[in-house]
Amino acid sequence: MNDSSPLVIGVDYGTASVRSLIVDAYSGEEMATSVFEYPRWKARKYVDDNKNQYRQHPLDYIEGLQHTLTESLAKLTPKQRKQIKAISVDTTGSTPVAVDSKGVPLALYPKFKDNPNAMFFLWKDHTAIKEAGEINELSVQGGINYLDYCGGIYSSEWYWAKLLHVLRMDEEVRNACHAWVEHCDWIPFLLTGGRGVADIKRSVCAAGHKALWSPKWAGFPPDTFFKELDPLLMRIVKNMPSSVFTSDRAAGTLCAEWAKKLGLDTNVVIGIGALDAHMGAVGGEIAPNYLSKVMGTSTCDMMVISKENIGDTLIPGICGQVDGSIIPGFIGLEAGQSAFGDVFAWFKELLLWPIIDFKSKHTDLSKKTVNDITQIQEDILVQLSEKAAAIVPTVTSEFAVEWLNGRRTPDANPLLTGALKHLTLGSGPPEIYRALVEATCFGAKSIVQRFIENGILVEGVNGVGGVAKKSPFVMQMMADILEMPIRIHRSEQTCALGAAMFAATVAGIYKNVQEAIDKMGVGFEKEYIPSLRYRDIYRTRYQNYLDWSAQIEKS
Repeated sequence: MNDSSPLVIGVDYGTASVRSLIVDAYSGEEMATSVFEYPRWKARKYVDDNKNQYRQHPLDYIEGLQHTLTESLAKLTPKQRKQIKAISVDTTGSTPVAVDSKGVPLALYPKFKDNPNAMFFLWKDHTAIKEAGEINELSVQGGINYLDYCGGIYSSEWYWAKLLHVLRMDEEVRNACHAWVEHCDWIPFLLTGGRGVADIKRSVCAAGHKALWSPKWAGFPPDTFFKELDPLLMRIVKNMPSSVFTSDRAAGTLCAEWAKKLGLDTNVVIGIGALDAHMGAVGGEIAPNYLSKVMGTSTCDMMVISKENIGDTLIPGICGQVDGSIIPGFIGLEAGQSAFGDVFAWFKELLLWPIIDFKSKHTDLSKKTVNDITQIQEDILVQLSEKAAAIVPTVTSEFAVEWLNGRRTPDANPLLTGALKHLTLGSGPPEIYRALVEATCFGAKSIVQRFIENGILVEGVNGVGGVAKKSPFVMQMMADILEMPIRIHRSEQTCALGAAMFAATVAGIYKNVQEAIDKMGVGFEKEYIPSLRYRDIYRTRYQNYLDWSAQIEKS
């Protein structure tokens, strides 16, 4: 690092933790980082798996923001801290919350502090399936289809469905709710010291992909659409903004309160927020014709394409195509799988249940026994991968469909469930694990095929995220099944790095995001080349996957 290099901060809010990353804006060198696990989430407060309810308390987010920024800044010298120029933030989404007229989440008030409906609805919350169905039924009004730019299907994971659900089910929240705000829009509002809902600057990223915003109808759908959907929405609709912004724009500067907490100047610029996977795609050096696949608990699959190349094409069944949502100036395309790493985690927990149950019932275990149990938990997926990699697949090998959390794309349907078949008494954990991995790869292939079928050129895949970095078995099988090379990005934290690239752009260090990518990108560390060894078998099994999936969906 040059002593005079400007520094920027990327803050990445994930499903279970938040990370702050300080980066040299000239070289892309990572200067300091800090991670904070949400304590209430870790304790599984406000979570009900049986109801598909996943809520997060705003205090988890606020405490995590202060902790990670403070801890990472403490690793710098006083001179370096003065070189901080900008902070940008990404979050999961759609993860909205009810706020009052001051922009304060209702759960921060004593009356609502333990009410899950007053908290952030995490992206994976599926309690609004009924409401999403109603939006789909009403999608066409006055000759306009308001689902044109979100793949033709509205998801229960998204903004309006969740709002309508909470307004109907909780009268106290309904009466106190002045506005409904995405997590990625609220954190910049917090850092800039916003005093009211009118000060919240909404990102085109969240608005376009999750909330039906489009320039085609001059913003959000008209009042008539929401009134026909449910008049309860009107009190919120009237407070929706007239403008949305790309994430290379500033939300403001650091307010005095947060500047004092962090020991920074109030001239530090705060960028417009965005969804985590979108900034992760930027951190992972997304490029035209390459699918950027952010692989964690779920996946988010993104592409950028010029307006000239996509023309008037509308791609059905994806999670949106939005001007400026990933890289300003390009159309951002988003798809994804609602369960990816979660599928492997589920199987791991299934196998480990007797051990975990035994440990919970015996508090007097020796230190060695506890360590042995911990080692088993840490090693099980590695061992399964080694055994599964040695299995030679056949057309009739164990078979799976990976919809354990419904299907996001192609063609969202949260009601779908996973399945296994071709099991025998000889089917052991490695065989079943292999089938589950294969199913997630087939799900990935169905997304790629949807792009290709609609004229989008896909030359290869950029893999980013935990699964991409840590699971060679999964990545090699995916390359084989996609019949495409997969490049693994070098950074361990592409989402935070992408946020830092946006921060550098917002600060005026670079003229646009593409220049920030070129200067701050750290490149790729590995490439998986597809093998032809099982190509014909995988092609046959993929067709069987499509056929069986169609049967499951009809049943």
